[in-house]
Amino acid sequence: MAVAMKKPTITVLIDTYNHERFIEEAIVSVLEQDFPAAELEILVIDDGSADRTSEIVRKFEPRARYLYKENGGQASAFNFGIPQAHGEILAFLDGDDWWARNKLRTITEIFEKNPHVGTVGHGIIEVDSVANRATALAPGTTGYFDLSSDQGAQTFRNFMAFLGTSRVAIRRSILAKIMPIPWTLLIEADEFMSTMAVAHGGAILISDPLTFYRLHGNNLFQFQTGDPIRIRRKLKALESLASDLPVRLLRAGIAPSAVSIIIDPIRIASSRIRLALDGGMPWETYRIERADFRLSYRNVTAGYRVYKQLSLLLALILPPRVYYKLQRIYAAGDLRRFRSWLGEPRPKADICKSRLGVEALTDDGK
Repeated sequence: MAVAMKKPTITVLIDTYNHERFIEEAIVSVLEQDFPAAELEILVIDDGSADRTSEIVRKFEPRARYLYKENGGQASAFNFGIPQAHGEILAFLDGDDWWARNKLRTITEIFEKNPHVGTVGHGIIEVDSVANRATALAPGTTGYFDLSSDQGAQTFRNFMAFLGTSRVAIRRSILAKIMPIPWTLLIEADEFMSTMAVAHGGAILISDPLTFYRLHGNNLFQFQTGDPIRIRRKLKALESLASDLPVRLLRAGIAPSAVSIIIDPIRIASSRIRLALDGGMPWETYRIERADFRLSYRNVTAGYRVYKQLSLLLALILPPRVYYKLQRIYAAGDLRRFRSWLGEPRPKADICKSRLGVEALTDDGK
């Protein structure tokens, strides 16, 4: 007589694309979790890799289940993988990141103590592979929030960075309410997923840095070069979010004012990229930059206000492409240190940062 297997408590869904340099470390970080193996399912969704990713992942079978699909982007990987998960909770991990050993135990305890909560997010350690340095990032606000109020919507917008892939876990029952994710999201599908998950079940944020988030030259969303192909891809993703999210949020019963708080920064970001790529009228740059300043900062000093007004004056004079080119030169040259003499404004997103030593590139210091 066959004995029915116990349903795993957690499914770890690893989405990967051409991560042959990193995927083994990602999988090993899951296998070495301080968490019962019998309660864990690992799915590796390969979004059409053309390198040695398949060969490397298959070494871990049957502990990790390898699922290949043709390349279609992050939304297609999630739409393909999530329905095949059996866990009550899904924890997401990018194939180029890795976890601290107490990640799954920590989030499972939170879900068990808070059965009404649908999503858990947490702090990260951002690892710059080129500079060989690490920075711990944590949300300045922790605990429970939802989107039933403007205050909750602002909390979400301020700390969405801690609800992205590799640092978010969501109940499967909540994911069932928001699938499928729009297929147009080749990147940033995690933002759509997490936004709708919080809309349907609220979230808890904790400060613990449980994920090592790797910055490298091939990041699909976080990148530092002026690659027009990547920039255009990012623009399309932001435009898709700005179009699809309001409809879905309103349908979920979120108030229009809260929807605006969530969506306005996305629209500003997409407008900035469009102006930098395709040009436009100087007054458009002025309008976008002024709106971004108002949404991003609080407690601004008088000196910094003068500095910003001069910057906005340039936006009114210069063609958008020229203005944003100068802005990139300004950032690349680390010229921002001079404006600190005027007093730095305080961001609305109160993110705690601390530089770590090289030994912190692994969670056990080895």
